[in-house]
Amino acid sequence: MEKKVYKNRIRVVLAEKMITNTYLAEQLGVSKMTISRWCTNATQPSAPQLIEISRVLQCDLKDLYEKVE
Repeated sequence: MEKKVYKNRIRVVLAEKMITNTYLAEQLGVSKMTISRWCTNATQPSAPQLIEISRVLQCDLKDLYEKVE
């Protein structure tokens, strides 16, 4: 069975909506470093955090991820 690999698009959505990492960090109660790590795909947010990110960024949850071939 083939493993599907995804990467997040948080950086892209932030840029599209002209929202700063600092603002997102404040809204989520996490550090700017955490947001930076998510934006570079060094680490990934948890499922509940993704739901909260989509709420804060006012986007569909599926807009936050893309499949990597």
